[in-house]
Amino acid sequence: MHFSFSYNKKKVLQALRYHFIAQREIKLLFIVIILFDIISGVLYFSGKIHPQPFLLGAFIWFFFLISFWFLMPAIVYKRSLTFKESFTIYFQSSYIALENDKGRVEWEWNRFSNYFETPYFFHLYFSPKSFFLVPKNNLGSDETSGVRTLLQDNIRKGKS
Repeated sequence: MHFSFSYNKKKVLQALRYHFIAQREIKLLFIVIILFDIISGVLYFSGKIHPQPFLLGAFIWFFFLISFWFLMPAIVYKRSLTFKESFTIYFQSSYIALENDKGRVEWEWNRFSNYFETPYFFHLYFSPKSFFLVPKNNLGSDETSGVRTLLQDNIRKGKS
């Protein structure tokens, strides 16, 4: 099976958001910020602390949202030339090949550590921080199902 694709900026930014939010350390930071906000809110409204810790928690929460929802995806998108090119991808029984006018690369299935699926992409991970996005927008439902089956058979499914 093979198909050609290029990336849509809005969909890539959404996929990068999924990637960042799925990271363990970001989830942990998210939980710590929420706990800090809840505890400081309870202490402030019970009159035990001044409003500064509560406001600091709100500021940190706001900064966290802006950073991981807007800034980081935009920075990664801007720095990556991959998202501005067109590709043809080939799914074979023993490897995945990616090709464009600059060359071709083949990855055996065991090179991928895991994958997960989002509404517009399959995220194929080489390591926790290194991944490749395969868009689903040029695939019909049968082709999407075929790719999903190949991924399930050859790569360990990650947490989304």
